[in-house]
Amino acid sequence: MSFHVRRKDKNITDERILRKILKTSKHITIALSMNDQPYLVSLTHGYDEERNCLYFHCAKEGKKLDYLKRNKNIWGQALLDFGYSENESECTYLYASVHFSGRVTLVESLEEKYQGIKFLMNRLDRGLGERTAKVDPKRLSDTVIGRIDIEHMTGKKSKEVTV
Repeated sequence: MSFHVRRKDKNITDERILRKILKTSKHITIALSMNDQPYLVSLTHGYDEERNCLYFHCAKEGKKLDYLKRNKNIWGQALLDFGYSENESECTYLYASVHFSGRVTLVESLEEKYQGIKFLMNRLDRGLGERTAKVDPKRLSDTVIGRIDIEHMTGKKSKEVTV
């Protein structure tokens, strides 16, 4: 299902900008659904620009996994929040956001889990290169890593914002 952006002046059509927002946002929020019951959760993430997918980690059990096991389709949002405009003659909030839909896969391969952890760790702290090099992929066998394969994305931003 696709919707149009009503305010064409705020629409982001450049896929490079959409990807940059996904790459630089601190968190994503995803909406899940099971038996007509919605569930919303915010996650730290790592973005693999080449595969256009997001990685996240979670506990071995819990509400999020219960929902994902029943319905792998998600809707998500990444938001860059710049606060209110400093122009005192306007009451304008400055932001850039990406909405996306996709499907979640719980990663099984140790190799891909390792790649996902690297994207996550490097997103959280760009100086972690040495630390990620020391992660033993075999230790990730008990770690739950999810991958969101993005199928569709749209973006919107304040006119004043440059991303």
